[in-house]
Amino acid sequence: MEFQPSRVRENFDRDWFFHKGDIAMKYAVKAGKTGGITDNGKPEDGEWLEIAFVDKDSGEIPIPKDWSRVHIPHDWVVEGNVVNDPNLGSRPGSHGYLPTGIGFYRKMFAIPSQDYGKKISIHFDGVMGVSTVWLNGHLIGTHNSGYTGVHYDISDIIRYGDEGNNVIVVKVDATRYEGWWYEGGGIYRHIWLQKTDQLHVAHCGTYVTTPHVTEQAADVVIRTVLHNEYEEDRTCELKSTIVNAEGEIIASISDKVIVSWLDQSEVKQSLSVGFPKLWSPDHPYLYKLITEVRMRDILVDTYETTFGIRTIEFTRNGFILNGKPTLIKGTCNHQDFAGVGVALPDRVIVYKIQLLKEMGCNAYRSAHHPPTPELLDICDRLGLMVIDENRKLDSSPEGIADLKSMILRDRNHPSIILWCMENEEILEGKVTGARILRSLANVTRKLDSTRPTLAAMNHGWNGEGYSDQVDIVGYNYGQRKNQDVTDHHTYTSRIMIGSESASSTTTRGIYEVDTERGYCPAFEGMLMPSWSCTVEKAWNDLLENPFLTGIFLWTGFDYRGEPSPYRWPCINSHFGIMDTCGFPKDVYYYLKSVWTDEPMIHLMPHWNWGEKVGELIEVWVYTNGDHVELTLNGRSLGDKIMVKAGHLEWKVPYEPGELVAIAYKEGVQFAVKKIQTVDAPYIIHMEPDRMEIHADGTDIALVKVSIRDEQGRVVPIADNEVVFAVEGAGTILGVGNGNPSSHEPDKASRRRVFNGYCLLLIQASAMSGEIVVTGTSVGLQSAKLSLIAR
Repeated sequence: MEFQPSRVRENFDRDWFFHKGDIAMKYAVKAGKTGGITDNGKPEDGEWLEIAFVDKDSGEIPIPKDWSRVHIPHDWVVEGNVVNDPNLGSRPGSHGYLPTGIGFYRKMFAIPSQDYGKKISIHFDGVMGVSTVWLNGHLIGTHNSGYTGVHYDISDIIRYGDEGNNVIVVKVDATRYEGWWYEGGGIYRHIWLQKTDQLHVAHCGTYVTTPHVTEQAADVVIRTVLHNEYEEDRTCELKSTIVNAEGEIIASISDKVIVSWLDQSEVKQSLSVGFPKLWSPDHPYLYKLITEVRMRDILVDTYETTFGIRTIEFTRNGFILNGKPTLIKGTCNHQDFAGVGVALPDRVIVYKIQLLKEMGCNAYRSAHHPPTPELLDICDRLGLMVIDENRKLDSSPEGIADLKSMILRDRNHPSIILWCMENEEILEGKVTGARILRSLANVTRKLDSTRPTLAAMNHGWNGEGYSDQVDIVGYNYGQRKNQDVTDHHTYTSRIMIGSESASSTTTRGIYEVDTERGYCPAFEGMLMPSWSCTVEKAWNDLLENPFLTGIFLWTGFDYRGEPSPYRWPCINSHFGIMDTCGFPKDVYYYLKSVWTDEPMIHLMPHWNWGEKVGELIEVWVYTNGDHVELTLNGRSLGDKIMVKAGHLEWKVPYEPGELVAIAYKEGVQFAVKKIQTVDAPYIIHMEPDRMEIHADGTDIALVKVSIRDEQGRVVPIADNEVVFAVEGAGTILGVGNGNPSSHEPDKASRRRVFNGYCLLLIQASAMSGEIVVTGTSVGLQSAKLSLIAR
């Protein structure tokens, strides 16, 4: 069934102009007269202008000449060049050696005269830095958090129809760091222009819970906040309709409501869904709530809320989802990606989530801040449980406001299973910290009692009542001195989870320690931080101690900043199970072997070792088979029983040729992996994630680029530079290669491959047509790829 929308929510991302660098902005002592770039048109002359501190000349310039056109999401910091300056970031190297700074965004737009009388607001999902917004010369607000959204009612100061065009200006000061990782700078999440009737569903105004669920029925409780901005009381009809994934109406209810003028009113309604289909990572079934508000039989507002029906329970013995014990197989993740910094198009977020799902991951921790709303929508749709995380331990008015913003925005998402109050704060285990944590937990429980509260702690678990303030105690690297296991037996009422685990440092395609270039070997455990452990140990700890509930491995992907165990020349972490491009490291296949039932076997390292003939090469095998036979050039090197939730090792004298691992299960050949000594680089190969993309100006094709020999085999040590060109209905958005020590720019048309691979991001234009991509490299056969934008 189709519902007629009566509110309008327009994407406001396109056609902004950007200026890098500070601009002196005069403070307006008379409202609406900041002037300069914050407005347009020539003001009237008069002495009163001087009193108002107006820049009378620059206001006439609609588009300053030194500004560049950009589209949101935008991260200007990733467009810069790395600088070997340890003072960049909140601690040395933490920001990936990229300078931040101050930037300005400006946009002109028109609002039709028929919109006069509506409530019009602008919504910023995320601006990295302290953001200050002016509209038509009016300073309308400043927001300090780069991780929570902010919205402004602009109904009074909009120019309607013939009143003239509107000018909005956003100053972004990214010089203050909120975290110790790469945060970027700019309007890096979506912007929305919203228009509603003056009687409407309030901002984040619905709250759907399912307090009682059986196979036969699910009780659905709906709380709706109506906001009346008329100058008199209004009587309306509130209709709530539940629609299933097939678009069928399955339940509906209506109530008459009186809402006082300039006030809000919450309405509680209850419905029942027969034989509910439960949401889970394996079956992410979604329902939709359609909220309709009518006055005098006229539809004045329509509001949609996606939700799921599922049950969760955390116990001393583990996690239960929909009545079934479930091990949580999670990863922690920052939000950046190769080629784009933190300004991820929606399609790139989908790509990342799909890679995690394919590995067998069923949970995602947004570390250490609330994610972009689209990530939660995608986790709902694709099936990934989420820890939604507050930025820091802060019960100041601003800290509480940020927490409330996260809870109210996100509490309808079925993917969210935990609210995390903080991460690794200095005040863990201290009485002051306990008081702050209690305040945060109480606010959270008041706004949403359906999910437990969590603190992700790396110390102080047993000090001064701190852990008692939350429902679940998180153990970050609790394996140290068996702290987690010991505490489970000592604190008999405590429920715990492995909120951050492993921090295993490996580099894709590297198999020896290389301190000069800043690389870690892909063999887990050879080079590790003091606090960490291997992914293999973290998983086995959980198998041996299921009361740990689950693990969230640090991290799903490498991320820019926080280089460890090296600093310069490294500019990003080595913790990822995948690199910054999403190319799997070898440990990815370990997790695939223990997290999925798909027949698989993985063999490492590569088999191109040049002059090392006769030298012993360490060989590892990951598989979910029962036993493995290894052969070299047709000669058996032995058959070994698979180590449960582990790996197999051989020491093999190197000789060029073919190394083959065959896995068997229940006496039958199960999976085969072959690696060969390949020849010199010969040709470029390009493989897109999709051949067709949407011609909407935002969609992305992610093109995996590899260097291959004449027989078409990837050259695992290739480092050739590839130059790209794009013609037709698309452009190059960015490039990357996963090299943690690469100082090449991400915003470029060329990239050197790293151990055989690099990544090219192609963004569609707003018109349909063919996108022709070519890749060339000196001495190699070029490649051409044809995509279609529809």
